[in-house]
Amino acid sequence: MLTCGRYLSSAAATTPSFPPLRTLTFSLLRYHPIRFLSFSSAAATTAVEPETISGGGGAGGGATRPQWKAAIDFKWIRDNRDVVATNIRNRNSAANLDVVLQLYDQYLALQKEVERLRAERNAVANKMKEKLDPSLRQALVDEGKNLKESLIALEEDLVQLTYKLQLEAQSIPNTTHPDVPVGDEESSVTRKEVGSQRSFSFPIKDHLQLGKDLDLFDFDAASEVSGSKFYYLKNEAVLLEMALVNWGIAEVSKKGFTPLITPEIVRSSVVERCGFQPRAQNTQVYSIDNSDQCLIGTAEIPVGGIHMNSILVDSDLPLKYVAYSHCFRTEAGAAGAATRGLYRVHQFSKVEMFIFCRPEESDKYHEELITIEENLYASLGLHFKTLDMATGDLGAPAYRKYDIEAWMPGLDRYGEISSASNCTDYQSRRLGIRFRPAPLEPPPSTNSKKGKGGSSGPTQFVHTLNATAVAVPRLIISILENFQQEDGMVVIPEPLRPFMGGLGVLTPKTK
Repeated sequence: MLTCGRYLSSAAATTPSFPPLRTLTFSLLRYHPIRFLSFSSAAATTAVEPETISGGGGAGGGATRPQWKAAIDFKWIRDNRDVVATNIRNRNSAANLDVVLQLYDQYLALQKEVERLRAERNAVANKMKEKLDPSLRQALVDEGKNLKESLIALEEDLVQLTYKLQLEAQSIPNTTHPDVPVGDEESSVTRKEVGSQRSFSFPIKDHLQLGKDLDLFDFDAASEVSGSKFYYLKNEAVLLEMALVNWGIAEVSKKGFTPLITPEIVRSSVVERCGFQPRAQNTQVYSIDNSDQCLIGTAEIPVGGIHMNSILVDSDLPLKYVAYSHCFRTEAGAAGAATRGLYRVHQFSKVEMFIFCRPEESDKYHEELITIEENLYASLGLHFKTLDMATGDLGAPAYRKYDIEAWMPGLDRYGEISSASNCTDYQSRRLGIRFRPAPLEPPPSTNSKKGKGGSSGPTQFVHTLNATAVAVPRLIISILENFQQEDGMVVIPEPLRPFMGGLGVLTPKTK
């Protein structure tokens, strides 16, 4: 996913308020204030999963019980406390590991107490089946009633504590690849550079001036109609957008990716399960009032949800998709010269790649994705560099992220045009996407049960990866500014010409 103008990750979410636990259990529990966010361990071990919490979401005020829960491996977090703490610190996360572990200990203690009372209740129920004198039977009835009332109270407290534990643990970011540079964005490492900056023998123009001369954009009218950071594309710019989209889908489809056009409105819970906070302060997500829905900021979200709550067939993996959608971002907090024109806008078109794969193959497919991106942009003749992004620039879901920045001479700087992220099992643990590994050896046919085959092994969470093939506005900027000519024309890169009806040059409009 292209992360310039990124979503606010769950690591920046605000603290919700919670109802207090019942006085009944204060002897067992100490209340801790909590924040908000999400984790998945790199290991595919069995997760400790508190019972499911149901309840309404929606856009109303106040705390509500979540409609979903992440399959968080709390035991792994506890057993690897130092590793998790270092990772939180390196990624500048607001997660509070101490609170997570305290809540987990409280959860285990309360769960143990609930199980003890359930056992006592069952023992009383079994005694009631025996032949008893009336006084002893009445005593058991009273004891059973008291146990039932205590158990109801404790079970409700367990639900509340599970909710708090989930929300706090969701603040912990994904683990990080050991080769990722530690530090803020400035610590990111260039892993590849393609081409060189073009030398111009004439005064260069930025894409805004070129767009004006070529009559390609109308920001003024869009501002009146929709507000700032919206735009109309006109004339050949429309053909150029369509060409970029069709070219991107065609090229990526050749690599075995299935084309999709996605919904552009999704449930808020799906946005959250992908690792973004749709209703937090300074969020980049447009939420729809009085509903549980949001506009998408990237096709990563609806594609990630396409196999939600399912067990995939091992032989079907990897599943590769290339998805086209419009994207909507609030761009809260964006300012400065780098945001002018098309560089940072509220609505744009994008082609996104997404892969579901086996855990041991995600590093390989991450390299495949970044190679596809590099080949696409090299074929357009762009000068760009690929960066291995530092820990401080990783969103909560990313295990590792590569960014591609193209030279934009009109802006006199490199600008991000793409990124590729390996999210390991972070999203799949939240979205509930598993697969059942095929057995190493097929079971004897005489013992096979119909429909079972070798499918009796435990399921594992898939790994998910996403990468931008075409972020239309950024590529339009790159093409206009890099391929402008002294006479005001702009040369269209050859790979795009068949998708523009053979048009090879954009010509200034006569006044």
